[in-house]
Amino acid sequence: MFGRLGRFCLIGLWLAYMPFSASAAEQDGLLKDLARIAPGLNQQALRHALAAMQCAVNHGADPARRLAVIDYSRPSTERRLWIFDLQRKRLLLRDFVAHGRKSGENFAEVFSNRLGSHQSSLGLFRTAESYSGKHGYSLRMDGLEPGLNDLARERAIVIHGAGYVNPLWVAKHGRIGRSLGCPAVRPEVARMVVDQLKGGQFLFAWHSNQRLLKASAYLDCKPQQRVATLSRVGEG
Repeated sequence: MFGRLGRFCLIGLWLAYMPFSASAAEQDGLLKDLARIAPGLNQQALRHALAAMQCAVNHGADPARRLAVIDYSRPSTERRLWIFDLQRKRLLLRDFVAHGRKSGENFAEVFSNRLGSHQSSLGLFRTAESYSGKHGYSLRMDGLEPGLNDLARERAIVIHGAGYVNPLWVAKHGRIGRSLGCPAVRPEVARMVVDQLKGGQFLFAWHSNQRLLKASAYLDCKPQQRVATLSRVGEG
């Protein structure tokens, strides 16, 4: 719908003019509710995901019904994707997700926003339209973070099912298969993931190495104060 320049302009408007929209109590309550239903999710990852999402909403983005969190500091052999229903405060899915083949072996350690890098990107994404492509039913995303993930659409970083996202690979390869940068999921859950996340939901890709997220404007909620009491888009 918007070109690259248009998306940059929209991001700039969000960050410049829109007021706060949620209270500290509401944010703390949501954090506690989601942490309770997803005890295996790193608390800092969840905290950062909610802070980034709320920052976007505070600066003009429409609220979302779903939030996906990927903890790329976990090995690919673990279920490191969580999908939450924010309205009902339910955990919809915890499952495997691939990282880019040039991001690392079992652990993703290197991330990029460059075309042709075959690496994953970190930060806050907004999901967009579903479509049928070479990987079947898939979901496009737009990266909201200039310099960190805003080339996601040009890079065709999408959510899709892939046969290599398979825990049976672990015995032979020591990891599941890797993508060209896409957060690919198991074919068995791909349709559910796309249907739950399509149409303007949020996805936050996190890593425990905070140096890797230092470029995120949404974690610092610039240029306004941090949100509440929280700290603080080739198909592959």
